Amino acid sequence: MMTNTERITNLLSIAQRARRIVSGSFAVQQAVKGKKAVLLLVAADAAAETKKNCQMLAEKYELPYTELLDRESLGACLGKEYRAMAALTDAGFAKKLATLLEETHMN
Repeated sequence: MMTNTERITNLLSIAQRARRIVSGSFAVQQAVKGKKAVLLLVAADAAAETKKNCQMLAEKYELPYTELLDRESLGACLGKEYRAMAALTDAGFAKKLATLLEETHMN
């Protein structure tokens, strides 16, 4: 049986293959400003400045945002080395991720 963390990384990998997620500070900002982002993700071990920027973006554009994984895990499931932030651009993926995150917090 897969852990919730594995299910989350699998979901993000699928979103990457489906081109429904963008990663990296610049790409995330473009997606948010272009009204394409539906959920912001920031790595739990991202720099305080990165977290603050992500939170401000989320508040300014009224987007949900969550901390999850670490930079290495987030990057790995997106086919990159490290990623401190990402944004899902598909409501279906965002909804499924929210469900998985809720299950994680309940356990």
